[in-house]
Amino acid sequence: QAQLVESGGGSVQPGGSLRLSCEASGFSLDFWEVGWFRQAPGKGRDAISCIGRSAGTTYYADSVRGRFIISRDKFKDTVYLEMNSLKPEDTAVYYCATQCTPEGAHWGQGTQVTISS
Repeated sequence: QAQLVESGGGSVQPGGSLRLSCEASGFSLDFWEVGWFRQAPGKGRDAISCIGRSAGTTYYADSVRGRFIISRDKFKDTVYLEMNSLKPEDTAVYYCATQCTPEGAHWGQGTQVTISS
């Protein structure tokens, strides 16, 4: 069964870093653009970053631009989201999807990121 699996979340202090991974099961990410999204408690699911199939095109929401870096490893068939200078407002469940917008996306279980001192 084709599905996406997110990992790498955790609990860190403000200013810390985490690297999230998005892997596919049952298909290859190589043929898809991949987006990262997050959903904070009581809020909607927002797009925060996206990478094109060739990795030559990237997108960042204003809230994360300059702090987060999206990348993909073709050989590991994995898309990463490196998150730096984390803030309490980055606390959310993070999801990846094979598209850059949330509408109609197929979601994995997500990975929890908690930023707290």
